[in-house]
Amino acid sequence: MLKLHHHGAASGVTGSCHQLYLDDQHSILVDCGLFQGEDLERRAPGEHHIDFDLSQVQALIVTHCHIDHIGRIPYLLAAGFRGPILCSQASAYLLPLILEDAIKLGFTRDRTLVSRFLEQIRSQLQPLDYHHWHALPAPAVGMVRLRPAGHILGSSIVEVALPNKKRIVFSGDLGCYNTPLLPDPDAPEAADLLVLESTYGNRSHEHRAERSQKLKQILQSTLENRGVTLIPAFSIGRTQELLYEIEDLLHNLNGDQAMAQVPIIVDSPLAAKITTSYRQLQHLWDKEARHKISSNRHPLDFDHLITIDGHRQHQELLNRLQVSAEPAIVIAASGMCSGGRIVNYLKALAPDPRTDIVFVGYQANGTLGRRLQQLNAPTEVEIDGQPTRVEASIHTLSGYSAHADQPDLIRFVASMAFPPKCIRLIHGSPVAQKGLANCLKRTFPGIKVELAATMASAPVKASVSST
Repeated sequence: MLKLHHHGAASGVTGSCHQLYLDDQHSILVDCGLFQGEDLERRAPGEHHIDFDLSQVQALIVTHCHIDHIGRIPYLLAAGFRGPILCSQASAYLLPLILEDAIKLGFTRDRTLVSRFLEQIRSQLQPLDYHHWHALPAPAVGMVRLRPAGHILGSSIVEVALPNKKRIVFSGDLGCYNTPLLPDPDAPEAADLLVLESTYGNRSHEHRAERSQKLKQILQSTLENRGVTLIPAFSIGRTQELLYEIEDLLHNLNGDQAMAQVPIIVDSPLAAKITTSYRQLQHLWDKEARHKISSNRHPLDFDHLITIDGHRQHQELLNRLQVSAEPAIVIAASGMCSGGRIVNYLKALAPDPRTDIVFVGYQANGTLGRRLQQLNAPTEVEIDGQPTRVEASIHTLSGYSAHADQPDLIRFVASMAFPPKCIRLIHGSPVAQKGLANCLKRTFPGIKVELAATMASAPVKASVSST
Protein backbone atom coordinates (compact mmCIF):
# COMPACT_ATOMS: atom_id res chain seq x y z
CA MET A 1 0.00 0.00 0.00
CA LEU A 2 1.35 3.41 -1.00
CA LYS A 3 0.77 6.25 1.44
CA LEU A 4 0.67 9.81 0.15
CA HIS A 5 -0.25 12.95 2.10
CA HIS A 6 -1.11 16.21 0.34
CA HIS A 7 -0.10 19.29 2.32
CA GLY A 8 -1.33 21.60 -0.44
CA ALA A 9 -2.64 21.61 -4.04
CA ALA A 10 -5.12 18.80 -3.37
CA SER A 11 -8.09 20.95 -4.35
CA GLY A 12 -6.37 24.11 -5.61
CA VAL A 13 -3.53 25.28 -7.81
CA THR A 14 -1.10 26.77 -5.28
CA GLY A 15 0.76 25.51 -2.21
CA SER A 16 2.08 22.30 -3.79
CA CYS A 17 3.52 19.98 -1.17
CA HIS A 18 3.21 16.20 -1.22
CA GLN A 19 4.62 13.70 1.27
CA LEU A 20 5.30 10.21 -0.06
CA TYR A 21 6.00 7.49 2.49
CA LEU A 22 8.72 5.13 1.28
CA ASP A 23 8.10 2.75 4.20
CA ASP A 24 6.85 3.04 7.78
CA GLN A 25 9.82 5.16 8.89
CA HIS A 26 10.93 7.18 5.86
CA SER A 27 9.24 9.73 3.63
CA ILE A 28 10.11 12.44 1.13
CA LEU A 29 8.49 15.76 0.28
CA VAL A 30 7.88 16.73 -3.32
CA ASP A 31 7.78 20.55 -3.39
CA CYS A 32 6.99 22.95 -0.56
CA GLY A 33 5.17 25.92 -2.06
CA LEU A 34 3.27 28.99 -0.91
CA PHE A 35 -0.49 29.33 -1.01
CA GLN A 36 -1.80 32.25 -3.06
CA GLY A 37 -5.13 33.93 -3.76
CA GLU A 38 -8.21 31.99 -2.71
CA ASP A 39 -6.08 29.02 -1.58
CA LEU A 40 -4.42 31.31 0.97
CA GLU A 41 -7.68 32.95 2.07
CA ARG A 42 -9.14 29.53 2.94
CA ARG A 43 -6.35 28.83 5.39
CA ALA A 44 -6.10 30.01 8.98
CA PRO A 45 -3.68 32.91 9.70
CA GLY A 46 -0.09 31.72 9.88
CA GLU A 47 -0.72 28.49 8.01
CA HIS A 48 2.18 29.15 5.68
CA HIS A 49 4.06 27.51 8.54
CA ILE A 50 4.85 23.81 8.47
CA ASP A 51 1.98 22.08 10.29
CA PHE A 52 3.08 18.48 9.81
CA ASP A 53 5.68 16.22 11.42
CA LEU A 54 9.12 16.33 9.78
CA SER A 55 10.76 13.59 11.84
CA GLN A 56 10.44 10.99 9.07
CA VAL A 57 11.16 13.31 6.13
CA GLN A 58 14.45 12.26 4.52
CA ALA A 59 14.61 14.76 1.65
CA LEU A 60 12.81 17.49 -0.26
CA ILE A 61 12.58 17.11 -4.04
CA VAL A 62 11.88 20.35 -5.91
CA THR A 63 10.15 20.02 -9.28
CA HIS A 64 10.78 23.67 -10.28
CA CYS A 65 11.33 27.17 -8.94
CA HIS A 66 7.91 28.81 -9.05
CA ILE A 67 6.97 30.28 -5.69
CA ASP A 68 3.87 28.07 -5.32
CA HIS A 69 6.29 25.11 -5.35
CA ILE A 70 9.21 26.47 -3.28
CA GLY A 71 7.84 29.40 -1.24
CA ARG A 72 7.43 27.47 2.02
CA ILE A 73 11.06 26.32 2.05
CA PRO A 74 12.03 29.14 4.48
CA TYR A 75 9.35 27.86 6.88
CA LEU A 76 10.60 24.31 6.33
CA LEU A 77 14.12 25.28 7.36
CA ALA A 78 12.81 27.30 10.29
CA ALA A 79 11.00 24.14 11.44
CA GLY A 80 14.37 22.36 11.58
CA PHE A 81 14.59 20.51 8.26
CA ARG A 82 18.25 19.91 7.41
CA GLY A 83 17.95 17.15 4.84
CA PRO A 84 19.05 17.41 1.22
CA ILE A 85 17.09 19.47 -1.28
CA LEU A 86 17.21 17.54 -4.55
CA CYS A 87 16.52 19.28 -7.87
CA SER A 88 17.83 19.69 -11.39
CA GLN A 89 21.07 21.52 -12.11
CA ALA A 90 19.23 24.55 -13.49
CA SER A 91 16.82 24.68 -10.54
CA ALA A 92 19.77 24.61 -8.12
CA TYR A 93 21.15 27.62 -9.98
CA LEU A 94 17.84 29.53 -9.94
CA LEU A 95 16.35 28.60 -6.57
CA PRO A 96 18.55 30.87 -4.38
CA LEU A 97 17.71 33.84 -6.65
CA ILE A 98 13.98 33.26 -6.30
CA LEU A 99 14.06 32.64 -2.56
CA GLU A 100 16.30 35.65 -1.90
CA ASP A 101 13.64 37.86 -3.45
CA ALA A 102 10.86 36.08 -1.53
CA ILE A 103 12.71 36.42 1.79
CA LYS A 104 13.28 40.14 1.28
CA LEU A 105 9.60 40.66 0.48
CA GLY A 106 8.07 38.39 3.09
CA PHE A 107 10.58 37.93 5.92
CA THR A 108 13.43 40.39 6.35
CA ARG A 109 15.72 42.78 4.51
CA ASP A 110 18.48 42.31 7.09
CA ARG A 111 21.45 41.45 4.85
CA THR A 112 23.12 39.29 7.48
CA LEU A 113 20.01 37.17 8.03
CA VAL A 114 19.34 36.89 4.28
CA SER A 115 22.93 35.81 3.61
CA ARG A 116 22.80 33.27 6.43
CA PHE A 117 19.60 31.78 5.06
CA LEU A 118 20.94 31.57 1.50
CA GLU A 119 24.11 29.94 2.77
CA GLN A 120 21.99 27.33 4.56
CA ILE A 121 19.94 26.73 1.40
CA ARG A 122 23.04 26.27 -0.75
CA SER A 123 24.53 23.84 1.76
CA GLN A 124 21.45 21.60 1.44
CA LEU A 125 21.04 21.79 -2.33
CA GLN A 126 22.02 18.64 -4.22
CA PRO A 127 21.76 19.16 -8.00
CA LEU A 128 20.92 16.06 -10.01
CA ASP A 129 21.48 15.37 -13.70
CA TYR A 130 18.46 14.48 -15.79
CA HIS A 131 17.88 10.85 -16.82
CA HIS A 132 20.11 9.29 -14.14
CA TRP A 133 18.98 7.32 -11.08
CA HIS A 134 20.19 8.67 -7.75
CA ALA A 135 19.95 7.02 -4.34
CA LEU A 136 17.70 8.71 -1.81
CA PRO A 137 19.34 9.59 1.55
CA ALA A 138 18.24 6.25 2.97
CA PRO A 139 19.31 4.20 -0.11
CA ALA A 140 17.57 1.04 0.99
CA VAL A 141 14.23 2.73 0.58
CA GLY A 142 14.39 4.09 -2.93
CA MET A 143 15.91 5.87 -5.90
CA VAL A 144 14.93 9.07 -7.71
CA ARG A 145 15.28 10.16 -11.32
CA LEU A 146 14.43 13.52 -12.93
CA ARG A 147 13.21 14.16 -16.46
CA PRO A 148 12.58 17.51 -18.24
CA ALA A 149 9.01 18.78 -17.73
CA GLY A 150 9.04 21.63 -20.27
CA HIS A 151 7.39 24.08 -17.85
CA ILE A 152 10.23 26.50 -17.04
CA LEU A 153 13.99 26.13 -17.22
CA GLY A 154 15.02 23.32 -14.87
CA SER A 155 11.50 22.01 -14.33
CA SER A 156 11.37 18.28 -13.66
CA ILE A 157 9.19 15.22 -13.68
CA VAL A 158 10.09 13.13 -10.62
CA GLU A 159 10.29 9.32 -10.74
CA VAL A 160 10.61 7.44 -7.45
CA ALA A 161 11.50 3.74 -7.53
CA LEU A 162 10.88 1.71 -4.37
CA PRO A 163 12.60 -1.56 -3.40
CA ASN A 164 9.29 -3.42 -3.89
CA LYS A 165 9.48 -2.44 -7.59
CA LYS A 166 6.69 0.13 -7.29
CA ARG A 167 7.22 3.25 -9.41
CA ILE A 168 5.61 6.58 -8.41
CA VAL A 169 5.79 9.53 -10.80
CA PHE A 170 5.08 13.18 -9.95
CA SER A 171 4.51 15.22 -13.08
CA GLY A 172 5.26 18.52 -11.35
CA ASP A 173 3.96 21.30 -13.56
CA LEU A 174 4.02 20.13 -17.17
CA GLY A 175 4.70 22.57 -19.97
CA CYS A 176 2.92 22.71 -23.29
CA TYR A 177 4.34 20.88 -26.27
CA ASN A 178 6.09 23.15 -28.79
CA THR A 179 6.83 25.81 -26.17
CA PRO A 180 9.52 28.40 -27.06
CA LEU A 181 12.97 27.91 -25.53
CA LEU A 182 12.32 24.58 -23.81
CA PRO A 183 12.29 20.93 -24.91
CA ASP A 184 8.94 19.11 -24.73
CA PRO A 185 7.95 17.19 -21.58
CA ASP A 186 9.77 13.85 -21.45
CA ALA A 187 7.29 11.24 -20.22
CA PRO A 188 8.61 8.25 -18.24
CA GLU A 189 8.09 4.73 -19.51
CA ALA A 190 5.80 3.52 -16.75
CA ALA A 191 4.26 4.24 -13.36
CA ASP A 192 2.21 2.37 -10.80
CA LEU A 193 0.93 5.75 -9.60
CA LEU A 194 1.10 8.93 -11.67
CA VAL A 195 0.46 12.09 -9.62
CA LEU A 196 -0.59 14.45 -12.38
CA GLU A 197 -1.20 18.21 -12.38
CA SER A 198 -4.55 19.42 -13.75
CA THR A 199 -4.35 23.23 -13.77
CA TYR A 200 -5.93 23.40 -17.23
CA GLY A 201 -7.39 19.92 -17.17
CA ASN A 202 -10.72 21.11 -18.57
CA ARG A 203 -9.40 23.53 -21.22
CA SER A 204 -7.60 23.76 -24.54
CA HIS A 205 -5.12 26.55 -25.25
CA GLU A 206 -4.77 28.61 -28.40
CA HIS A 207 -2.09 27.36 -30.75
CA ARG A 208 1.25 29.14 -30.73
CA ALA A 209 0.66 30.79 -34.13
CA GLU A 210 -2.74 32.11 -33.00
CA ARG A 211 -1.45 33.61 -29.78
CA SER A 212 1.49 35.25 -31.58
CA GLN A 213 -0.89 36.81 -34.08
CA LYS A 214 -3.14 38.12 -31.29
CA LEU A 215 -0.15 39.53 -29.43
CA LYS A 216 0.98 41.27 -32.62
CA GLN A 217 -2.46 42.84 -33.07
CA ILE A 218 -2.45 44.15 -29.49
CA LEU A 219 1.03 45.62 -29.92
CA GLN A 220 -0.02 47.30 -33.15
CA SER A 221 -3.01 48.76 -31.31
CA THR A 222 -0.60 50.14 -28.71
CA LEU A 223 1.34 51.86 -31.46
CA GLU A 224 -1.78 53.30 -33.12
CA ASN A 225 -3.32 54.52 -29.84
CA ARG A 226 0.00 55.79 -28.50
CA GLY A 227 -0.77 53.99 -25.27
CA VAL A 228 0.92 51.38 -23.08
CA THR A 229 0.52 47.61 -23.13
CA LEU A 230 0.92 46.19 -19.60
CA ILE A 231 1.75 42.49 -19.32
CA PRO A 232 1.80 41.05 -15.78
CA ALA A 233 4.22 38.13 -15.93
CA PHE A 234 6.02 35.79 -13.60
CA SER A 235 9.70 36.68 -13.33
CA ILE A 236 10.77 33.15 -14.20
CA GLY A 237 9.51 31.40 -17.30
CA ARG A 238 6.77 33.67 -18.63
CA THR A 239 8.90 36.80 -18.96
CA GLN A 240 11.55 34.93 -20.93
CA GLU A 241 8.98 33.24 -23.18
CA LEU A 242 7.36 36.61 -23.93
CA LEU A 243 10.69 38.17 -24.82
CA TYR A 244 11.43 35.25 -27.13
CA GLU A 245 8.10 35.67 -28.95
CA ILE A 246 8.36 39.47 -29.13
CA GLU A 247 11.84 39.22 -30.62
CA ASP A 248 10.42 36.87 -33.24
CA LEU A 249 7.59 39.32 -34.04
CA LEU A 250 10.05 42.20 -34.38
CA HIS A 251 12.34 40.09 -36.57
CA ASN A 252 9.47 39.42 -38.99
CA LEU A 253 7.96 42.92 -39.24
CA ASN A 254 8.75 43.24 -42.96
CA GLY A 255 9.82 46.85 -42.80
CA ASP A 256 7.38 48.15 -40.17
CA GLN A 257 9.92 50.51 -38.66
CA ALA A 258 7.41 52.26 -36.40
CA MET A 259 6.66 49.04 -34.54
CA ALA A 260 10.35 48.19 -34.42
CA GLN A 261 11.00 51.39 -32.46
CA VAL A 262 8.49 50.73 -29.67
CA PRO A 263 10.46 50.11 -26.44
CA ILE A 264 10.05 46.71 -24.80
CA ILE A 265 10.49 47.29 -21.08
CA VAL A 266 11.15 44.65 -18.43
CA ASP A 267 10.53 46.29 -15.06
CA SER A 268 11.44 43.63 -12.53
CA PRO A 269 14.91 43.27 -10.97
CA LEU A 270 14.27 39.58 -10.35
CA ALA A 271 13.10 38.98 -13.93
CA ALA A 272 16.26 40.69 -15.18
CA LYS A 273 18.42 38.38 -13.05
CA ILE A 274 16.49 35.32 -14.22
CA THR A 275 16.77 36.38 -17.87
CA THR A 276 20.52 36.68 -17.45
CA SER A 277 20.53 33.17 -15.95
CA TYR A 278 18.50 31.86 -18.90
CA ARG A 279 21.10 33.28 -21.28
CA GLN A 280 23.88 31.62 -19.28
CA LEU A 281 22.05 28.26 -19.48
CA GLN A 282 21.59 28.25 -23.26
CA HIS A 283 22.75 24.63 -23.45
CA LEU A 284 19.35 23.70 -21.95
CA TRP A 285 17.35 25.53 -24.64
CA ASP A 286 15.59 23.58 -27.39
CA LYS A 287 16.94 23.21 -30.95
CA GLU A 288 14.89 26.08 -32.35
CA ALA A 289 16.22 28.56 -29.78
CA ARG A 290 19.83 27.39 -30.15
CA HIS A 291 19.52 27.74 -33.93
CA LYS A 292 18.55 31.39 -33.52
CA ILE A 293 21.66 31.99 -31.45
CA SER A 294 23.81 30.36 -34.13
CA SER A 295 22.14 32.66 -36.68
CA ASN A 296 23.31 35.70 -34.69
CA ARG A 297 19.89 36.44 -33.22
CA HIS A 298 19.51 37.12 -29.52
CA PRO A 299 15.98 36.21 -28.37
CA LEU A 300 16.49 37.48 -24.82
CA ASP A 301 18.77 40.43 -25.53
CA PHE A 302 17.62 42.40 -28.60
CA ASP A 303 17.49 46.03 -29.72
CA HIS A 304 14.93 48.25 -27.94
CA LEU A 305 14.80 45.91 -24.95
CA ILE A 306 15.10 48.07 -21.84
CA THR A 307 15.62 46.72 -18.33
CA ILE A 308 14.55 48.83 -15.36
CA ASP A 309 16.48 48.21 -12.17
CA GLY A 310 16.19 50.62 -9.24
CA HIS A 311 13.02 52.08 -7.76
CA ARG A 312 13.94 55.63 -8.82
CA GLN A 313 14.27 54.55 -12.44
CA HIS A 314 10.94 52.72 -12.14
CA GLN A 315 9.18 55.81 -10.75
CA GLU A 316 10.66 58.08 -13.43
CA LEU A 317 9.44 55.77 -16.18
CA LEU A 318 6.00 55.48 -14.60
CA ASN A 319 5.64 59.28 -14.40
CA ARG A 320 6.77 59.66 -17.99
CA LEU A 321 4.31 57.09 -19.33
CA GLN A 322 1.46 58.78 -17.45
CA VAL A 323 1.95 62.18 -19.04
CA SER A 324 3.42 61.38 -22.46
CA ALA A 325 1.85 59.93 -25.57
CA GLU A 326 4.70 57.51 -26.12
CA PRO A 327 3.73 53.90 -26.87
CA ALA A 328 5.50 51.25 -24.83
CA ILE A 329 5.23 47.59 -23.90
CA VAL A 330 5.86 46.89 -20.21
CA ILE A 331 6.40 43.43 -18.74
CA ALA A 332 6.38 43.49 -14.94
CA ALA A 333 5.84 41.20 -11.96
CA SER A 334 3.89 39.85 -10.28
CA GLY A 335 2.10 37.59 -12.71
CA MET A 336 -1.18 37.62 -10.74
CA CYS A 337 -0.93 41.34 -9.86
CA SER A 338 -0.75 40.38 -6.18
CA GLY A 339 2.22 42.66 -5.56
CA GLY A 340 5.33 44.03 -7.22
CA ARG A 341 5.77 46.86 -9.69
CA ILE A 342 2.86 45.87 -11.93
CA VAL A 343 0.54 47.21 -9.21
CA ASN A 344 2.01 50.71 -9.59
CA TYR A 345 1.50 50.57 -13.35
CA LEU A 346 -2.10 49.45 -12.92
CA LYS A 347 -2.91 52.26 -10.49
CA ALA A 348 -1.38 54.81 -12.84
CA LEU A 349 -2.46 53.55 -16.26
CA ALA A 350 -5.59 51.40 -15.86
CA PRO A 351 -7.81 54.54 -15.90
CA ASP A 352 -6.43 55.45 -19.38
CA PRO A 353 -8.54 53.95 -22.24
CA ARG A 354 -5.39 53.82 -24.40
CA THR A 355 -3.93 51.18 -22.07
CA ASP A 356 -4.09 47.47 -22.88
CA ILE A 357 -3.71 44.92 -20.04
CA VAL A 358 -2.72 41.51 -21.35
CA PHE A 359 -2.95 38.41 -19.16
CA VAL A 360 -0.74 35.57 -20.34
CA GLY A 361 -0.88 33.19 -17.39
CA TYR A 362 -3.07 31.60 -14.76
CA GLN A 363 -4.84 34.04 -12.43
CA ALA A 364 -5.80 32.36 -9.17
CA ASN A 365 -9.21 33.00 -7.63
CA GLY A 366 -9.04 35.85 -5.13
CA THR A 367 -6.17 37.71 -6.85
CA LEU A 368 -6.33 41.17 -8.40
CA GLY A 369 -5.36 39.59 -11.71
CA ARG A 370 -8.45 37.37 -11.66
CA ARG A 371 -10.72 40.33 -10.79
CA LEU A 372 -9.33 42.40 -13.65
CA GLN A 373 -9.43 39.47 -16.05
CA GLN A 374 -13.15 39.02 -15.42
CA LEU A 375 -14.06 42.64 -16.20
CA ASN A 376 -16.19 43.10 -19.31
CA ALA A 377 -16.86 46.84 -19.00
CA PRO A 378 -15.21 49.90 -17.41
CA THR A 379 -15.73 49.81 -13.67
CA GLU A 380 -14.06 50.66 -10.36
CA VAL A 381 -11.67 48.15 -8.79
CA GLU A 382 -9.68 48.39 -5.58
CA ILE A 383 -5.96 48.29 -6.41
CA ASP A 384 -3.55 48.35 -3.48
CA GLY A 385 -6.31 49.69 -1.25
CA GLN A 386 -7.09 52.49 -3.67
CA PRO A 387 -10.38 52.66 -5.66
CA THR A 388 -9.32 52.82 -9.30
CA ARG A 389 -11.45 53.36 -12.38
CA VAL A 390 -10.43 50.77 -14.99
CA GLU A 391 -10.93 52.07 -18.53
CA ALA A 392 -8.15 49.95 -20.06
CA SER A 393 -8.88 47.14 -22.50
CA ILE A 394 -8.44 43.69 -20.94
CA HIS A 395 -7.08 40.76 -22.98
CA THR A 396 -6.33 37.13 -22.13
CA LEU A 397 -4.00 35.07 -24.31
CA SER A 398 -4.45 31.52 -23.01
CA GLY A 399 -1.84 30.06 -25.32
CA TYR A 400 0.97 31.60 -23.28
CA SER A 401 0.27 29.44 -20.26
CA ALA A 402 3.28 27.47 -19.11
CA HIS A 403 0.87 24.69 -18.08
CA ALA A 404 -0.17 21.89 -20.38
CA ASP A 405 -3.82 21.99 -21.43
CA GLN A 406 -6.14 18.97 -21.58
CA PRO A 407 -4.91 17.69 -24.98
CA ASP A 408 -1.28 17.99 -23.85
CA LEU A 409 -1.99 16.20 -20.56
CA ILE A 410 -3.67 13.37 -22.46
CA ARG A 411 -0.72 13.29 -24.86
CA PHE A 412 1.69 13.04 -21.93
CA VAL A 413 -0.09 9.97 -20.53
CA ALA A 414 -0.43 8.42 -24.00
CA SER A 415 3.32 8.80 -24.61
CA MET A 416 4.17 6.50 -21.70
CA ALA A 417 5.23 3.11 -23.07
CA PHE A 418 3.28 1.30 -20.35
CA PRO A 419 0.11 3.03 -19.11
CA PRO A 420 0.04 3.92 -15.41
CA LYS A 421 -2.10 1.71 -13.21
CA CYS A 422 -3.51 4.70 -11.33
CA ILE A 423 -3.56 8.46 -11.93
CA ARG A 424 -4.19 10.88 -9.10
CA LEU A 425 -5.06 14.43 -10.13
CA ILE A 426 -3.71 17.34 -8.09
CA HIS A 427 -2.84 21.01 -8.65
CA GLY A 428 -6.19 22.01 -10.12
CA SER A 429 -9.59 23.24 -9.08
CA PRO A 430 -12.25 20.56 -8.49
CA VAL A 431 -13.83 21.52 -11.82
CA ALA A 432 -10.52 21.18 -13.70
CA GLN A 433 -9.77 17.85 -12.01
CA LYS A 434 -13.21 16.49 -12.88
CA GLY A 435 -12.94 17.64 -16.50
CA LEU A 436 -9.57 15.94 -16.94
CA ALA A 437 -10.71 12.81 -15.08
CA ASN A 438 -13.65 12.36 -17.45
CA CYS A 439 -11.40 12.74 -20.48
CA LEU A 440 -8.81 10.31 -19.05
CA LYS A 441 -11.49 7.71 -18.34
CA ARG A 442 -12.82 7.97 -21.91
CA THR A 443 -9.35 7.80 -23.45
CA PHE A 444 -7.81 5.17 -21.15
CA PRO A 445 -10.71 3.04 -19.82
CA GLY A 446 -8.36 0.61 -18.06
CA ILE A 447 -6.68 3.23 -15.85
CA LYS A 448 -7.98 4.06 -12.38
CA VAL A 449 -8.37 7.85 -11.97
CA GLU A 450 -8.53 9.54 -8.55
CA LEU A 451 -9.31 13.18 -7.77
CA ALA A 452 -7.38 14.56 -4.82
CA ALA A 453 -10.01 17.29 -4.50
CA THR A 454 -12.80 14.81 -3.74
CA MET A 455 -10.60 12.56 -1.59
CA ALA A 456 -9.53 15.39 0.72
CA SER A 457 -10.84 15.33 4.26
CA ALA A 458 -10.44 19.13 4.28
CA PRO A 459 -10.18 21.58 1.40
CA VAL A 460 -6.52 22.34 1.98
CA LYS A 461 -5.08 19.06 3.22
CA ALA A 462 -5.66 15.42 2.34
CA SER A 463 -4.25 12.20 3.74
CA VAL A 464 -4.99 9.45 1.30
CA SER A 465 -3.57 6.13 0.21
CA SER A 466 -3.51 4.18 -3.04
CA THR A 467 -3.09 0.50 -3.62
